[in-house]
Amino acid sequence: MKAWVCDNPVGVEALQWRELPPPALGAGQIRVQIKAASLNFPDLLIVQNKYQMKPPLPFVPGTEFSGVVSEVGDGVTGFAVGQRVAAFGGLGGFATEVCIPAALAMPLPDAFSFEDAAAFICTYATSHHALMDRGALQAGETVLILGAAGGVGTAAIQVAKAAGARVIAAAGSDAKCQACKALGADATINYATQNLRDELKTLTEGKGPDVIYDPVGGDLAEAAFRSIAWRGRYLVIGFAQGAIPALPLNLALLKGASLVGVFWGEFAKREPGRNARMLGELATWYAAGKIKPVLDHVLPLEQLPAAFARMAAREVVGKLVLTNV
Repeated sequence: MKAWVCDNPVGVEALQWRELPPPALGAGQIRVQIKAASLNFPDLLIVQNKYQMKPPLPFVPGTEFSGVVSEVGDGVTGFAVGQRVAAFGGLGGFATEVCIPAALAMPLPDAFSFEDAAAFICTYATSHHALMDRGALQAGETVLILGAAGGVGTAAIQVAKAAGARVIAAAGSDAKCQACKALGADATINYATQNLRDELKTLTEGKGPDVIYDPVGGDLAEAAFRSIAWRGRYLVIGFAQGAIPALPLNLALLKGASLVGVFWGEFAKREPGRNARMLGELATWYAAGKIKPVLDHVLPLEQLPAAFARMAAREVVGKLVLTNV
């Protein structure tokens, strides 16, 4: 097999595309011939040694992928050789094959393309868990989505609209705002040129958003939290800007607002039954055309460094997908 190998997590430049012996198949695992893999922000952090999980060296990065089952380990039921699957495996996706616990795999219907499937689980599961479970979003409520043109942001727009919410999408350029409009956002804010608080006051007639979806952090967080509606829910998704904000907790008191942590990966481990039901609902929404991954570029897996460069430059709208051809 071939894989991108990280021997030294000092950055993307240290990754090497090379031959490796195939991984051993363990009990409870399936071997997947990878057809497509997507790039997520943690994939960049982990090769920079900045992610909370620090795998032993060497390792093959790549959290999310799709492909075909080529071998089934002892004790595995529900999967067969030749079956199409997608998975959020944590590691190993930037390769031609991988062995993963069968419990991490999601069976794919034939109508689900490998490219869409590789870009599906992380962003849509995060967004559905955040908005519907942790945020208790109701039809008719207003959602502010920060970083709305990114992978989780574009998924959040679609999930919120499928739930009947009004969406205000905030992004860093006019082009990204236009892309959000095309996905169904009711209004947009370019926070590079517009004042976030002033625009939110105008767009919500002074009420503020009921739910704030924040995968960005940094200097946008306090301005957004100061604008939240009474009984609003501020969803902490991640810190793509780099800085972890320190929010004044008196704001939560004054607005009767909730600061809500969202960690889909841990939810999936602790509550696998609920996670499986959620993924089933998302697959149904996909089949019905309510949601569909936004693919920025589809590149050969050998071009992983170019994909990382595009992500680091914050040029991506939706998800970057890499394929084995």
